[in-house]
Amino acid sequence: MKRNRYLWIIALVVTFLAIAIPGYSQLRPKSETLFQTSTISALLEGVYDGETTYKALKQYGDFGLGTFDALDGEMIGLEGKFYQIKDDGVAYPVKDSMKTPFATVTFFKPEQSVLLTEAMNYEQMQQYLDKVLPTKNIPYAIRLKGLFQYLKVRSVPKQNPPYSRLSDVVKTQSIFELRNVRGTLVGFRMPHYMQGVNVAGYHLHFITQDKKAGGHLLDFQLQNVRAEIHYTPEFKMVLPNSNEFRQADLGDNKPVEVNRVKK
Repeated sequence: MKRNRYLWIIALVVTFLAIAIPGYSQLRPKSETLFQTSTISALLEGVYDGETTYKALKQYGDFGLGTFDALDGEMIGLEGKFYQIKDDGVAYPVKDSMKTPFATVTFFKPEQSVLLTEAMNYEQMQQYLDKVLPTKNIPYAIRLKGLFQYLKVRSVPKQNPPYSRLSDVVKTQSIFELRNVRGTLVGFRMPHYMQGVNVAGYHLHFITQDKKAGGHLLDFQLQNVRAEIHYTPEFKMVLPNSNEFRQADLGDNKPVEVNRVKK
């Protein structure tokens, strides 16, 4: 009886907060919200020091991609678990205490499913999905799962300060080619007006079914792979509280550089 009374009091307090504090209910992460730490433009400029822990990041999503403190490899988040793919191409479990300088996550709940029956490469897939999306003006989370005939992926090595710009770092990237491998592609399609904040268009990371290898997607060949799409019309971002970010040049030339480092 006493326990029920306590639960009733707690329920009243939560209800009061929801009514009395403007926007209280909006503070709770929702599945249609895309959450991001920092900007891709800052990453281009070498702002690699992580501020957000993965423990904190998990409060905002169970699905996503990004990188690590000192730009130590590629991150992929899938079904609530996060993996670090280092420049050896191997996927390692991520500890909650690790930090990220840039990441994008959401709670993935597919609202549209498309079977890609025809053989296609990465560029052809992008063109195909663009035709079936209801609008190009909101972000989408995208998951592709199945057997891939060919995958070309990359990862970047850990950096030491003073950090080089990302366009220079990718010159030393490790590239891996995988054939006839089962796994999952995780990522996002961003509207073109978000270029510089994030990567406009498609940005995907891959991990094998056994969670042992992967990387940032450069190209693929696939057929009979299902694409699942989650709509994320809400967007929230936290910017770094560091001198490096405040002093970084995040000017108009960044969209061109984003396209360079994607490849």
